[in-house]
Amino acid sequence: MNVSVQEKEPAYLYDTPLLHQSSFWSQVKQKQGFETKAFDLKVRSEDLQGSPASSYVLDDVLVQLVPVNREQTIGYVPYGPVLSPQEDRMGLFLEELSMNLQQKLPRHCILLRYDLPWRTIWEDEDLPLSLQNLRLNWGTSRHNLQKSVSNQLPSDTMLIDLRPSEEEILSRMHYKTRYNINLALRKGVEVRQVGHDHLDTFYALYRETCERNRINLHDRSFFESLYGPSDESAGVTLLMAFFEGKPLSAMFLSRSKNRATYLYGASSSELRNTMSTYALQWGAITLAKSWNCNEYDLFGVSPSQEKDHPMSGLYSFKKGFGGSLLHRMGCWDFAYNEEDARNLFAYEMVGEGYHHR
Repeated sequence: MNVSVQEKEPAYLYDTPLLHQSSFWSQVKQKQGFETKAFDLKVRSEDLQGSPASSYVLDDVLVQLVPVNREQTIGYVPYGPVLSPQEDRMGLFLEELSMNLQQKLPRHCILLRYDLPWRTIWEDEDLPLSLQNLRLNWGTSRHNLQKSVSNQLPSDTMLIDLRPSEEEILSRMHYKTRYNINLALRKGVEVRQVGHDHLDTFYALYRETCERNRINLHDRSFFESLYGPSDESAGVTLLMAFFEGKPLSAMFLSRSKNRATYLYGASSSELRNTMSTYALQWGAITLAKSWNCNEYDLFGVSPSQEKDHPMSGLYSFKKGFGGSLLHRMGCWDFAYNEEDARNLFAYEMVGEGYHHR
């Protein structure tokens, strides 16, 4: 493998469908108090999937520095790198990239954590974790890649193809989903784009959602960071569904290059028979089409329909919109300081770790 790395300003990150590798996301994380770094990558095309005719491919990667204690940080790569190497060279690619990045990261960075956006290479195999580790490290010199204790961003999602007409998109949905969309619209549910002045309303719905589903609650400032200095969102839009003037559900919808992504959602426990969440998703789909996006990422489901999974309800709801399931590789760690990394893994294993998005 031959991976060259050159640091640059995060403001100059290339356009990408992956919001979490964009300059906008770098700005969001900086507002939340994290340091971010960006690097240009140059890789031989023969080492990549779908290799173009040119000898080399240029891309970049965003790294977020996340403190784990007063002295140490990890380098977290959200849904990156975007470049996808040949299956038999994935470990080699990550090893060389990690070693080249080490020279440009702070000395107190103990590991790199890649939240890989690549489609999993063992989707049709029931491989135990030990064999996954062995397979990804095959051919590497350090055998230093290890599956993280948990994923930070959703590794399983559904993507809806937005290129067909609205009628065809509707026809691909489950008939109950189509019915609920039409029911909500017949009842008079109205979906609108709203501004920063509705953030308190969103947060009240979000707090209610977290309490109902026993989800960890982000501070209001977490969502405030999505807005620019003019109190207008620079990369996301707040959509809200109303029934007779009452807000019932809401979401932050992002746009990055040709993809729209459902980032954060919330809904009321009241008037659920209005099916406002179905109208809200349809509003997001039609808005994304008006932006000329060609796909919509529903951002997070259970890996299958198994009823005992805590996200099985989301799977059923989102599957109804006719998307295709994508299983990503999830989080993998490359340790620079193995002893400190082991201490961090032990800390995370007992459930006292941190979560960053």
